[in-house]
Amino acid sequence: MARLFGTDGVRGLANEAITAELALQLSVAVAHELGGRGAFGGHRATAVVGRDPRASGEFLAAAVTAGFASAGVDVLDAGVLPTPAIAYLTQLMNAEMGAMLSASHNAMPDNGLKFFARGGHKLADELEDRISERVGCDWERPTGAAVGRIRPFERGAEFYIDHLLDAVPGRLDGLRIVIDAAHGAASVVGPEVFRRAGATVDVIGGDPDGLNINDGAGSTHLEHLQDAVRLRGADMGVAFDGDADRCLAVDADGNIVDGDQIMAILALSLHERGQLTDDTLVATVMSNLGLLQAMEREGITVVQTAVGDRYVLEEMRAHGYSLGGEQSGHVIMLDHGTTGDGVLTALMLAQRVVSSGTPLGVLAGVVTRLPQVLVNVRGVDKDRVESDEGVRAAVLAVEGELGSGGRVLLRKSGTEALVRVMVEADTQERAQGYGERLASVVRERLTL
Repeated sequence: MARLFGTDGVRGLANEAITAELALQLSVAVAHELGGRGAFGGHRATAVVGRDPRASGEFLAAAVTAGFASAGVDVLDAGVLPTPAIAYLTQLMNAEMGAMLSASHNAMPDNGLKFFARGGHKLADELEDRISERVGCDWERPTGAAVGRIRPFERGAEFYIDHLLDAVPGRLDGLRIVIDAAHGAASVVGPEVFRRAGATVDVIGGDPDGLNINDGAGSTHLEHLQDAVRLRGADMGVAFDGDADRCLAVDADGNIVDGDQIMAILALSLHERGQLTDDTLVATVMSNLGLLQAMEREGITVVQTAVGDRYVLEEMRAHGYSLGGEQSGHVIMLDHGTTGDGVLTALMLAQRVVSSGTPLGVLAGVVTRLPQVLVNVRGVDKDRVESDEGVRAAVLAVEGELGSGGRVLLRKSGTEALVRVMVEADTQERAQGYGERLASVVRERLTL
């Protein structure tokens, strides 16, 4: 049987894969696993619930709050807020659990459910599995005064904005920035916090109507932000995804600043202030070799994990590291939050521009990105990719030809009969050639 939870909650087509019934049953299961009666000193458990602006989030959030309340959990309904805001508010309110309705960067018809445990932490795999086993099981229903109460949590947005402003080490006076909010969860709080920090703000993608989230806007459509920054003469631009747990940036000339470059800029800033724990940055194996080379030059160690922000977070929590993230712009700063936060990342990046007096494009130049090619090979026996002698020999041959000026990575998909071949080299042509060469070997050796 397929696992219910994916790498970041439960996600799929709303009202088909992600139904009101599933949302209700999942929230009941979460309530029983995280806030069972008597488990917290006899008091009634509390949940914080939020969502992005998708139309389907309206009925799915209603189902989640109904499930929590029917299981005897009091609910604070925070409305439309970013995912990291719900994680923060779960921690702030000392709630036993939190729930976020969002499909992140996916198109509007999709939706998803993410849950947080006490402290605003994402759930471990084993906890998700226990919750899955509870879905649809019989349970004793509270009645009368024992049922949970649902209250609007209107101050949640203000608490989150205050938290962000407290985290930033300085003001942004004199900075002009364009924000693309993806018509998503940060459409209000994102621009507002920048204005309060002193920046002059132009907003695009800031008019959510329930149907337009991520539609030609946000971090997956940076061309609109690039045009807006150049047209308006802004110092920089930032783009969030639908639930604003990550961001990418654009410099004054419209050049894209990706997650690797953002992490490098923030790592150097923290390093200079003595706040980069063990002078270490945590990144995934997909981060560009240029990031690793830049950090080595600056005396910063890079620890690499499997792809996925949850693995970055696990490594950071295990060793107390302060900064980590992914090339996609999902950046985690554990001194200020328990998960990736696109708005916080954007604020820290902007503050570095202001405090250093250096344009974003110059700061981003610390990383020289090597051309990177990703080739997906479908219909293959992915489980043999690491053991097949022919594939291993081909990889070793390419690595020998690349030397220290490139890199090869073969990754099997977690959900499909697919192997991803990633090659970095000193030129786009060499990367493409080596990528296609290895893909041919994988296809020849591993085809089902």
